[in-house]
Amino acid sequence: MIERIGDWVHTRIHDMMYGFGFFFLVLRETLAFVRNRQVGRRVMSLQILFTGIEAVGVIAIMSLALGAVIIIQGLSLLPQLGQSSLIYMLLIIVITRELGPLLTAFVVAARSGTAIATELGNMVINHEVEAYLAAGINPLSYLVVPRIIGVTVSTFILNLYFNIFGLLGSFLVTQFSRPVSFSEYFDGVLAALSFTDVGTSLVKSLVFGAIISVVATYYGFKVERAPTEVPQMAIHAVGRGVVLCIVADAIITILYYVR
Repeated sequence: MIERIGDWVHTRIHDMMYGFGFFFLVLRETLAFVRNRQVGRRVMSLQILFTGIEAVGVIAIMSLALGAVIIIQGLSLLPQLGQSSLIYMLLIIVITRELGPLLTAFVVAARSGTAIATELGNMVINHEVEAYLAAGINPLSYLVVPRIIGVTVSTFILNLYFNIFGLLGSFLVTQFSRPVSFSEYFDGVLAALSFTDVGTSLVKSLVFGAIISVVATYYGFKVERAPTEVPQMAIHAVGRGVVLCIVADAIITILYYVR
């Protein structure tokens, strides 16, 4: 019993130290991105294409539906409480502050987190990473950094799209239930929106993108030799990435709004 506990503690400490070391190495290579010729800019462009551009349709549908649901629920409940004017504040709280960055992160984690962990895991099994090392190419510079930057930039942009489509979806629904002019709707949204709301949303999207990409690359390189490890690490990458995003969301919200 004691031996198993000791092995468990040793494994956890080893994984933690390995994770911190991986993070600091990645951070160093990321900061050297501009002047490092080994960094694959084509890899970064392809990552932005897959993570960002190809996910716009999914983000648009989710945000339009979410905006519609929020405005329908708000218009049916708030007038009963005599607080119809709070509908714009509700939109900002749900879409801009919280669910916009978080749902965007979930989509990115499900698509790109899985893809990155799977791709890197297969490269380890096929000894492609060893080939990079033999050729004098740093795998972190060529394989990891471009993906981290691509995913982070894409998450940031997708979050902006989510906010735009979400607010647009709620406006379209109001035209069927309680028609208002676009200028009135736009003025109401701007009145409820603050710089803190915008800053929080943007910071969250950057942090979530970095978390998802770092976790996915970390678990991709944790594959050792068996092909059966690849789907296991992909599942771990998505699960841990989502959990860390939720924890980061709570921390950022506390730092911004709890005085």
